[in-house]
Amino acid sequence: MTSSLRIDDKHRLVGDQVTFRATPNHGGVLKPRYLVMHYTAGRSAASSVESLCTQKPSGNASAHVVLGRDGSIVQLAPFNVVTWHAGVSQWNGLIGLNNHSIGIEMDNAGQLKKVGSQYQAWFGKVYPDDEVLLAEHKHGGGIQPWHTYTEVQIERALELAELLVARYGLEDVLGHEDIARGRKADPGPAFPLASVQSRALGRTQDEPAHFVVTATSLNIRSAPDAAATPVAAPLKKGTELILLEPLDRWSRVEVIGKTDLEGWVSNSYIQEIQPASQRSTPAAKKAAARRR
Repeated sequence: MTSSLRIDDKHRLVGDQVTFRATPNHGGVLKPRYLVMHYTAGRSAASSVESLCTQKPSGNASAHVVLGRDGSIVQLAPFNVVTWHAGVSQWNGLIGLNNHSIGIEMDNAGQLKKVGSQYQAWFGKVYPDDEVLLAEHKHGGGIQPWHTYTEVQIERALELAELLVARYGLEDVLGHEDIARGRKADPGPAFPLASVQSRALGRTQDEPAHFVVTATSLNIRSAPDAAATPVAAPLKKGTELILLEPLDRWSRVEVIGKTDLEGWVSNSYIQEIQPASQRSTPAAKKAAARRR
């Protein structure tokens, strides 16, 4: 990806659709080791920026960046300054990730609830079906509705992640759900975190993200469109897939075990799983060894 963004000598982003608004909610000098992705669970990017730039009697929060659904970016603090996005958190022996990470907040309503036939955010806004993904979080909890991210937002998040990893030599790209497990669920299953993580870190030797079909049968199509022609017979439940290209509603995948079969499937009917080489069962280990 050719980046339209750069970071200047004051640790500020420069590029198209980038603005800066200083938040008063910050700490001291930061030497970041990680990048942490969040959703705002808010009404809009503008309302989230306002909240993160407001000092309250208690419970102040902030982040380095708010990423809008149109790809616009508002930076709230230089990347060498501590912001308060992680809360109670731990990762790889570190306690309190605010002091060790850069935080990106993405404008997204997060987990929704079904009210009658509609999908509604905690603040009452109703979202159309085409902005809703039904999926189970990687940490469990059953099938739930989640607000989807836009294609341009995902691409911009990847661009930003690649830039930050390269500039600061970051060790990993994490979700808030990873560092505050059981307390936070963002960025959630609608965001292709594994793909962004792998591409940003340049893990060309690692296995790509793996998914499994959760529907009884699932059409695999020639384009990311429900009207596009199927490229093969419908995939059966349990079919394993390798992620090639994630979009907000569709993903281009390769079907494991079917040579050269690639196509587009709806994100509503697939779920991320561990690659076979990372699973602990003897059968899985043998399968992974055969592929090597």
